[in-house]
Amino acid sequence: MIGVCLKWVDQRPEFDALGVPASPDARFAGISAADRAALEWALRCRDAWAATTPHDVVVITVGPPEANATLRDALSAGATRAIRIDLPFGAPSHIVASCLATQLTGASLVWCGDYSLDRGTGSVPAFIAGELGFAQALGLVDIDLRSATNTTALRRLDGGRRERLAIADKTVASVEGSTAMLRRAPLRAMLEQQHIDIAAGPVPMASDVVPMLARPYRPRPRVLSAPAGANAFERVRSITAVHAEVAHGETIVLDPAAAAARIIDTLRDWGYPTH
Repeated sequence: MIGVCLKWVDQRPEFDALGVPASPDARFAGISAADRAALEWALRCRDAWAATTPHDVVVITVGPPEANATLRDALSAGATRAIRIDLPFGAPSHIVASCLATQLTGASLVWCGDYSLDRGTGSVPAFIAGELGFAQALGLVDIDLRSATNTTALRRLDGGRRERLAIADKTVASVEGSTAMLRRAPLRAMLEQQHIDIAAGPVPMASDVVPMLARPYRPRPRVLSAPAGANAFERVRSITAVHAEVAHGETIVLDPAAAAARIIDTLRDWGYPTH
């Protein structure tokens, strides 16, 4: 079995003042380009390996009943089976991964998108790998499907570097949206009646709720004096300090009490409130 994890999310996410995504509007909800690429790679794996190692493609999502539309589209594109885990939107990533892992116990390979459109942390694939005890191949930008036992992929690293990976059995792979475009579903498949299995999710515990911040973070204000100068040019130079000499650090050796007092005095001189 080849598993595909899809996240049902608003295509135009909205956030509140604290940066928390709002519940998706079913009229504009769907999956990200990365998730569509993951589904396409799963279908390509099945097609490429059908002669030697037949596989079923099982798509899974976590969400409310409105997410069934996403699963129907996946079935129309060629997926064998669809499962929706009934869980409210906004559950923590580790809870989502735990729910997905319960349905992926028989999978030989799991495909995921490397990000979602709401929070975009990309943490769920890593959590799934941890739950299943699978290897991780995350952030893939190119895949070479040679055979079920000889598949390689190119992984994006920091600093513009790349890493070549050998993907074997029992692996969770996450791909970027630019790696593949999901095939167009045939009209006959779109008109067929499709069955979606529903699995009950766990009841959210109070400890699983992420505590909300009382207010958004704001840096402490600084007290700045009015710019000095006889004309606008001199005042602009005073604000930007383009003519000021660069101050170099000073090394001072003090006992803890005197050092703390010196830090407070310096912060006060720089304009920070110290009370």
